[in-house]
Amino acid sequence: MVLGMALLAGSDAFLKLASQLAPVGQVMMMLSLGGTALFLTVAWLRRVPLRRDEMLHPQVLLRNLFEIVGAVGMIVGLSKIPLSLMAAILQTAPLLVTLGAALFLREPVGWRRWAAIGVGLTGMLMVIRPFGTGFTGWELFPVAGVTGLAARDLVTRVLPARIPSLAVSTYGFAVIFPVGVALTLISDAPLTADPRIWLHMAGAVVVTTAGYLSVTAAMRLATVSSVAPFRYTRLVFTAGLGMAVFGERPDGWTWAGAALILAAGLYSFLRERRLARAVAPAP
Repeated sequence: MVLGMALLAGSDAFLKLASQLAPVGQVMMMLSLGGTALFLTVAWLRRVPLRRDEMLHPQVLLRNLFEIVGAVGMIVGLSKIPLSLMAAILQTAPLLVTLGAALFLREPVGWRRWAAIGVGLTGMLMVIRPFGTGFTGWELFPVAGVTGLAARDLVTRVLPARIPSLAVSTYGFAVIFPVGVALTLISDAPLTADPRIWLHMAGAVVVTTAGYLSVTAAMRLATVSSVAPFRYTRLVFTAGLGMAVFGERPDGWTWAGAALILAAGLYSFLRERRLARAVAPAP
């Protein structure tokens, strides 16, 4: 899990490097093409069918819509704000999933976890500081992005079991391409043929895939309760890459907000695990 988080942090860094050389639309198109081609190859090797009726299933279409919101928000955010801010905002995803599960899936959430959600969102406000002098407005894109990704995960929970996960991932990568085309057409920024962007995007595709494989291996080799807390190591890796590669120096408000988000997320997870143990049948 720690290796997976390090690789996914590397993916954020590669995408930020690419977005400094090319417009957001081009980055999205290249990411979609690379990821879709990779998943199609894996689906072909594993003989996983990609059916038209599954692709057009209402819940798959809704998931793809949230995938688009998440991709646009995250890639625009990566291109405009420091990586350390992105790292802190990303850590609110589990809290937003808990919030969405309570509001839309009617899952029971006690007052302690509601308090943890409130603390985490307060930490996010400390990070982006919407009423501060340093607020640019671009900070809202990753907030929208992480909200879209949380909604995507909620929809994934209720997808029909007959639709393979590999097929769902393939559809999710594929729908990003037309959005990238649309953003390219409405943007004044020209496409670039700089060789460096190909290296950055190839790196992003490779480390993203390796990161997902590492996370999958961790979830299959150990219990969820033992490895899930290590997801928060991504904050350390992403912030570290921001400082080492991009020369970022997060201020005290950012560190304090990130600490609140981290503490709220870990508490919420530990509370969920404790409740699950309490209702589990005796061996």
